[in-house]
Amino acid sequence: MPETVRAAFADRPRPLLSYGIPFPAAAAHHIDDLFQASRVYIICSGSLARKTDALERLTTAIGKDKVVGTRIGMKSHTLWSEVLEIVHDARATEADLLVTLGAGSLTDGAKVVALALSNNALTPTALSALSTSPSPPNPDPDIHAPTLPIISIPTSLSAGEYSNFAGATNDATHRKHSFQSPTRGPQLVILDPELTTTTTPDQIWLSSGVRAVDHCVETFCATEGVSAETDQLALHALGLLVPGLLRCRFDKRDLGGRLECALGSVDAMAACSDGRVQLGGSHGVGHQLGPLGVGHGETSCILLPAVCKFNAKYGANRERQDRLRGFLLKQTHVAEVVRRRCGVEDVESADLGDVLDAVIRELGMPRTLKEVGVGREQLDGLAEHSLLDRWCRTNPVPLTEKAQVLEILEMVVE
Repeated sequence: MPETVRAAFADRPRPLLSYGIPFPAAAAHHIDDLFQASRVYIICSGSLARKTDALERLTTAIGKDKVVGTRIGMKSHTLWSEVLEIVHDARATEADLLVTLGAGSLTDGAKVVALALSNNALTPTALSALSTSPSPPNPDPDIHAPTLPIISIPTSLSAGEYSNFAGATNDATHRKHSFQSPTRGPQLVILDPELTTTTTPDQIWLSSGVRAVDHCVETFCATEGVSAETDQLALHALGLLVPGLLRCRFDKRDLGGRLECALGSVDAMAACSDGRVQLGGSHGVGHQLGPLGVGHGETSCILLPAVCKFNAKYGANRERQDRLRGFLLKQTHVAEVVRRRCGVEDVESADLGDVLDAVIRELGMPRTLKEVGVGREQLDGLAEHSLLDRWCRTNPVPLTEKAQVLEILEMVVE
């Protein structure tokens, strides 16, 4: 299969997308041809480095003389302390390109590292000054845009590689902060389905796929900023993601299904990252579940159906939810899954929350906070922190009171 290189999004020249050839060959070629880089710093997943030869293959293809630094592993949700360790290391090695090999936390880390390096932010205080949360985006004109380019080789479907947004967690407060404009995402994303079959646990692949589904659902069901274009992108992405995930669930070696999922995650991010669509409570509350040790994808598995039911209960977006429910029920195997999981003969009696719940259960993903180690005693603090997140305020039913968040959390506590 020849390499395909194209813009990920129809309306933007970057990032570029590469697929069709093994990731080491693609990375080596584009480091020379596209970036003319000679001092490459690699941020690699710890599990990949320990359990596979992926890092060795990448380093060999690039050329060991060009790799000036390597970071092995970052914890979930991108801790500020680890970001700053990489900032100091990359600065000392005079890196001219960052390459991430692994899942979403590494990509977010690289984005914040590049932003910090451009602004000489070497301490937590300096990093805090670059953060845009909890306030809405209003970038300080004195903050310099990153100049260090990033190549990402993702092994999950969370799709942070296609966004100029990053999230990172302050170790001292355990709060997750947003880094937005002028933060920049990767310039090139390399997809290799074969890599993911040997390196990505099913739990990560499938749950991060639900994260991409969450991007689609909260985009399509939003009440602000949607358009015919975002609707089309969200539906096209769901048409790839949901059947593709169900295929992957029962055949780990289904490379076609894996590529469909990966390409679906691109359209999912295209739909929600044009700057106009306002996402909702699944993302907003989910951001604050992260510091409690819950993976990005798992937050969507647990929260998305409940947030849909909450919004429908209060009449915020029922028409859009019904359109999306009808679309999903037409996808391969979805009606069958809903009928079996919900115990109903007439799938038309299932609402969008029910359909999503059935699909997520079929994928074997967690559906309660109890399953991921979050207890009832943590709900109060979780609800308070969630109110500071911008996506809670833009939920179709704006989440402005703790009782609202607690109502959602009660649906999924155990």
